[in-house]
Amino acid sequence: MGRQGESSPHGRAPASGSTAVRKPSAAVYRRRRLFLGGALLLIIALVSSFAVAGAFSGKSEQASSTATTASAEPTAAASASPSASEPAPTPTPSATPGCNQNLVTVSGSTDKAAYGPGENPMLTLKVTNGGTMPCEVNIGTSQMEFLVTSGADRIFSSRDCQAKSEDLVKVIAPGASETANFPWSRTRSVEGCQPIEAKPGGGGAYYIFTAKLGSKASPKAVFQLN
Repeated sequence: MGRQGESSPHGRAPASGSTAVRKPSAAVYRRRRLFLGGALLLIIALVSSFAVAGAFSGKSEQASSTATTASAEPTAAASASPSASEPAPTPTPSATPGCNQNLVTVSGSTDKAAYGPGENPMLTLKVTNGGTMPCEVNIGTSQMEFLVTSGADRIFSSRDCQAKSEDLVKVIAPGASETANFPWSRTRSVEGCQPIEAKPGGGGAYYIFTAKLGSKASPKAVFQLN
């Protein structure tokens, strides 16, 4: 039994009633430092990735809108200004809502007032825009008719034996005209283009040519066949 006041084998004797507190070992400190360091690196990595993602998102939107604007501008500029290597096209008048179709007139004429035996009259239809605005007019064969009469006798119509009819829409400028010529071979015709042997009489007889375009008809043009 040891004497009072003797030291314990490890040096100082523990105080009575107290509990011994052990400090963490060096390995525990290392593990704590590694854990804290890894958590800090993870936080930094997450913040950096959000920042990079936000930066790319903003740049891509800006590039998209810039590309759209850039692609639209050259197209508008090219359509507005002609190429320097090519001559500027001649402007074509365009029909406007202000066009007065009542001012579009039709006239008929012949190249001569009288024809000798064997001479064939040239019948001319003329369409004139007498208004101040360009007018769109259908001057196709679907609308034209060259009509020759003598009193109440219907002598000839270009529509009787017309093989096909077509539309031809044109814009006629103010004061401008369009003409169509028809050489008449001094023959008769009937609707349906049925064969007919009778021919117009000569001997100085007078005939009337009327040019028609749709619902419009020209004043009468009188000529003589000898």
